[in-house]
Amino acid sequence: MTSQANGNGGFACEPAPSSETSIPCPCCGGMLTPAMVREIVRAAREAEAEPKGEGAAPSARLAAGAMVIDPHAHMISRTTDDYEAMARAGVVAVIEPAFWLGQPRTSAGTYLDYLSLIAGFERFRAGQFGIRHYCTIGLNPKEANNEELAEAVMEILPRFAVKEGVVAVGELGYDEQTALEDRYLRAQIELAKDYELPIMVHTPHRDKKRGTLRTMDVLAEHGFDPGRCVIDHNNEETVEDVLERGYWVAFSIYPETKMGNERMTEIVRRYGPERLIVDSACDWGVSDPLAVPKTARLMAERGIDPEAIRAVTYANALSAYGLNGEMREEHWLDPAPIDQRTLYQGNSVLRGGQTPVIRTPGRPADLRIT
Repeated sequence: MTSQANGNGGFACEPAPSSETSIPCPCCGGMLTPAMVREIVRAAREAEAEPKGEGAAPSARLAAGAMVIDPHAHMISRTTDDYEAMARAGVVAVIEPAFWLGQPRTSAGTYLDYLSLIAGFERFRAGQFGIRHYCTIGLNPKEANNEELAEAVMEILPRFAVKEGVVAVGELGYDEQTALEDRYLRAQIELAKDYELPIMVHTPHRDKKRGTLRTMDVLAEHGFDPGRCVIDHNNEETVEDVLERGYWVAFSIYPETKMGNERMTEIVRRYGPERLIVDSACDWGVSDPLAVPKTARLMAERGIDPEAIRAVTYANALSAYGLNGEMREEHWLDPAPIDQRTLYQGNSVLRGGQTPVIRTPGRPADLRIT
């Protein structure tokens, strides 16, 4: 198949020649020519003929229905097409962390509505496409610098800490590493302890190593168990320090920034899969909701052991974020049926005249863990 490498280690379809009839590619939106479709069919038949089990090539074993979890995905910024594509790619669950919306929130009421959305309607919307949705709640470090807002948000957070589907407090941490950021980081660590919730840490984009070390020092001062904390947005500069201190080490596969999937593959090769977690951090910016399955596929192609791939794209996230009992494997192994006729407070994912999907069991395909 004719394809072009993109900046994130994946591939995109070439534009179709004007003389050929083409169809849209379901994964990347490019155009597939008849020749490209024939090549896809040929490759699929070859993969089907490959041996399965212990003697199979890593790519064949991965393709045999591997499930993945995206434990950091800001899905309120994404479309229903993204949910459909993620489900087809094997994503069975997502975690939506509370985060910065791109501009400052101006009142506690806007924060209340936002947290209600990620704990409510977004959970419903994901389920309509066969994906289990969880969230984390918290005051992000950028908005911690608005003291009046931050105080009001801290009053709101306890009511969300006990909601169904809330798996952690986060994203919390540092941005510019100010005194106010430090105050509300400490307050939210204590909140997590009070409600026996894990923590998701956002490491700063600038001066990342110093901010990461400072965050871990503060967590230690408060006696927070590293085994109950995921430190996210790591890179080659921070991975060893975070591993050495016993935390879960997460990496956001973000196009051309943070961590690419080529680099992620080499980190797994170097350090092994223990306590490493891969996520997409897809949001309103240039980002990829398929980053986790694409990274899993690349790892398989590069010869990473299938069990290591399963650990960093599935099992470790389940272990870390399943600690408070809200996230359980049975949720997608024995899912509720999908019925797009269902309403949430009078709202549907469908628009007039669209045919609802009704499916039992609820997951979009007969996926299984390999």
